[in-house]
Amino acid sequence: MSPTDASADAVSTPLPDVGSGTCPATGEDSTTRGADRGAERSSDHEDTLDLRLPDELLALFETGQSGAGDTDAGAAEDGQQSGGDSTAAPDSRTRPDALTRPDSLPPAGYDLLDGVAEWGPITTPAGVFHLVPVRVERDLPLVWRWMNDPAVTAFWKLAGPQNVTEDHLRSQLAGDGRSVPCLGVLGGTPMSYWEIYRADLDSLARHYPARPHDTGIHLLIGAVTDRGCGLGSTLLRAVADLVLDKRPSCARVIAEPDLRNIPSVTAFLNAGFRFSAEVDLPDKRAVLMVRERSLRGLL
Repeated sequence: MSPTDASADAVSTPLPDVGSGTCPATGEDSTTRGADRGAERSSDHEDTLDLRLPDELLALFETGQSGAGDTDAGAAEDGQQSGGDSTAAPDSRTRPDALTRPDSLPPAGYDLLDGVAEWGPITTPAGVFHLVPVRVERDLPLVWRWMNDPAVTAFWKLAGPQNVTEDHLRSQLAGDGRSVPCLGVLGGTPMSYWEIYRADLDSLARHYPARPHDTGIHLLIGAVTDRGCGLGSTLLRAVADLVLDKRPSCARVIAEPDLRNIPSVTAFLNAGFRFSAEVDLPDKRAVLMVRERSLRGLL
């Protein structure tokens, strides 16, 4: 359950103006300088020949230089037509929308999930609901208790001493922000545990055709009395819509419940997710569920 482009600007260096007859360093005319040197040499050594480049070779240099200038002008024109500054095009490896592999590194200071902590409360048919990022010192005992519920243990596999849950939480909180563990607070009461994560940057992306900014959801309903009554579907729909509202670059919300977890699969279907595929993950056979922005008004 762990939440699991490169172009460089080419700098054109002007070629020395070989065919124009002017020396870049001194500004002197090279033909004159050659003749002067020839005159000096002939005055000192009358048997010295006055050598100069043939006119045909000079013409070849002039043609090559003209072609290079045309190429540079064409590149500049292309840059203007595309609306970009060809001298300041960003390296795509630092663009947020290029982070499509689990081993990609985000630019410093970039929030991979668009500030989950600032999303705020939302109104749902079940009441006011708020995703609150976990604080280990405050929330560990509650999350640990939920993880040791036998119905949860079978699928989350985080039962055991408190440090097992703590390590799971801290690994996300100390990471680069691609997964944010949260408490689900309904009507002021913490009642569920959520992980909002970048599915396209997670190990899951190796098992399905991920798209940039795909956002994943993991959900655990804490209290037994809150299960099996449709509450999970209500909250899943609300949170999926919240993700799409707060993350304009995200076109799909992804989930991968265990194939054996029929209540969870049913809850996602009732929340407007559609069945996409069955996928073999390292620790389970999962159902890939997708809620698409384009279909959110239909499902």
